[in-house]
Amino acid sequence: MTKHSADFIDIDHYRDLAQQKHKEHAKFLAQVKKKPPKHLDEITAEIHYEVFREIDCTKCANCCKTLGPDFKEADIERIAKYLRMSLQGFEAKYLRVDEDGDKVFQAMPCPFLGTDDLCTIYESRPKACRDFPHTDRKKIYQINHLTLKNTEYCPAVYEFVEKLKTKLK
Repeated sequence: MTKHSADFIDIDHYRDLAQQKHKEHAKFLAQVKKKPPKHLDEITAEIHYEVFREIDCTKCANCCKTLGPDFKEADIERIAKYLRMSLQGFEAKYLRVDEDGDKVFQAMPCPFLGTDDLCTIYESRPKACRDFPHTDRKKIYQINHLTLKNTEYCPAVYEFVEKLKTKLK
């Protein structure tokens, strides 16, 4: 079975690879943080776009199935309005407060993930969902811990780190 095709992304394959290369990736990302190369932002932007030309998130949706976003008040207001619900009604139906005091989904997968693996509130989705997987942010070395963690959940992040390693060698 291939790791990804036009219709399928093998999440287990990518998770296994990410776990096998965890130490290697951690060491590499630490080196990038210690001495960021010139034009790192341009390099990471180029790799980000290259990866997302190869990987179609809608054929995966693993983030929507396993990683819940942290809801900010602006997200709650925007989504409740989009769904024509009261803030209290939205929070009662979909959210809970986690151990860190953050508002998160009561359960996963995301209740707004359609059977076709597409987001049913895409235009109003939380900022955390809009920003994920953060591979297009500037000074990516500032979130190494998150990048490393996301290699196990997101095939695009795994590919991003692998391509960045190749590019910076």
